[in-house]
Amino acid sequence: MYAVVATGGKQVRVEPGDRVRVERLEGEVGSTVNLDEVKLIAKDEGIVAEPSALESAKVVCTITDQGRGKKIRVFKRKRRKGYSRLRGHRQYYTELQIDSIEG
Repeated sequence: MYAVVATGGKQVRVEPGDRVRVERLEGEVGSTVNLDEVKLIAKDEGIVAEPSALESAKVVCTITDQGRGKKIRVFKRKRRKGYSRLRGHRQYYTELQIDSIEG
C-alpha cells in the first residue's frame, strides 16, 4: 500500500515505515502531523484517485528531524559588464516517519 501526497508544492510517494524529507512544516520533533492533501492511494484492491473518495484520506506522520539542507551556490554573471554575484542558500526541511495511511 502506498499513497501520493502533496506538501510544500511537491508530490511525494510514501509507504508506511518510510522516512521522507519535505519542505519545512511547523511542529516539534516527536509530534504527530497529518498530511491531508492525498492525491492517490494504491491498495491491494486497486488504485483510488477520485477526489471525492480521497476527501477523508490522510497520512499520519511523526516528525523525526528539523534541519537545513546542504549549501548550494547561486552564481550570477553578465559577460563583458564586470558584474558577478555569488550567494549561498540552505533550504529548511522536515524529516517525517510515515506511520499509517488512512482512507
